[in-house]
Amino acid sequence: MTDPRVQLSEEVADALAEGRPVVALESTIISHGLPRPHNREAAAEFEAVLRGAGVVPATIAVLDGVPRVGIDEAGLDRIAGEELAKASVRDLPVLAARGGSAATTVAATMRLAALAGVRVFATGGLGGVHRGFATTFDESADLGALAAYPVAVVCAGVKSVLDIGATLERLETLSVPVVGYGTDEFPSFWLPDSGHPLDWRVDSPEEVAAILTAQDALAQPGATPGLVLANPVPADAAWNRADHDRVLAQAFAAADAAKVRGKAVTPFLLAFIVDASGGTSLEVNLALARNNVAVAGRVATAYAASA
Repeated sequence: MTDPRVQLSEEVADALAEGRPVVALESTIISHGLPRPHNREAAAEFEAVLRGAGVVPATIAVLDGVPRVGIDEAGLDRIAGEELAKASVRDLPVLAARGGSAATTVAATMRLAALAGVRVFATGGLGGVHRGFATTFDESADLGALAAYPVAVVCAGVKSVLDIGATLERLETLSVPVVGYGTDEFPSFWLPDSGHPLDWRVDSPEEVAAILTAQDALAQPGATPGLVLANPVPADAAWNRADHDRVLAQAFAAADAAKVRGKAVTPFLLAFIVDASGGTSLEVNLALARNNVAVAGRVATAYAASA
């Protein structure tokens, strides 16, 4: 049942009522992850990929205090063109009370997707445990959301600027299933591998749908986690490893030299990487996001067919 605090587009509401496949899409990648005007083009492309596969896209954001699941063209223009805040779960009630607008992070998108009854969500990469966590305690709210909301997240792992091993340990502690899609190894966003093996692998959307169905059957009200479907960037679209390693080393050295600390570290690193890579990191970002959207569409179709 849809939560009345969330406004669904007519297209999304009809699809959910009829049991047709729906995939949630985050808005932060549009507002903060890609430069203009490429961000608006990408938003349209992601939705077109899903519609072309018979899947209804549900881009999620907060506009004028209203959590929206399914955004019209005018709303997408606002997300791509306005200087919006970036909202995590804790920001949602403040935005609602003040009538504010914001793009939603992975965590906030999961929260709103769960309230709407959308089971599958495609994004680029997850947040995770940051390097130096022992002194900063900097950990993405995405991990807590994965433990709390029953939404399957199709992603290309986490960015290699994070502590991937610690992130996987936290997901294990939080009882969040992590499953490789066509891989035995957890991907690291720009690269298809990370050196961290996975316990579980699937090779088809139907296998993922079967896991989601079993998860539904075993659900405990109020305590059902999501699922991480780790989908590596296609090999022909991945960043060259030597260039990747060189640019990351430069980025970490620059952050140290500038004495960047705490929450400012990751934004600094990512901005540096875009510039130092000559835009290659953004190209890979787009390629892996397209791939995740396509896989999420197939998973949502298989899940709807199994219901």
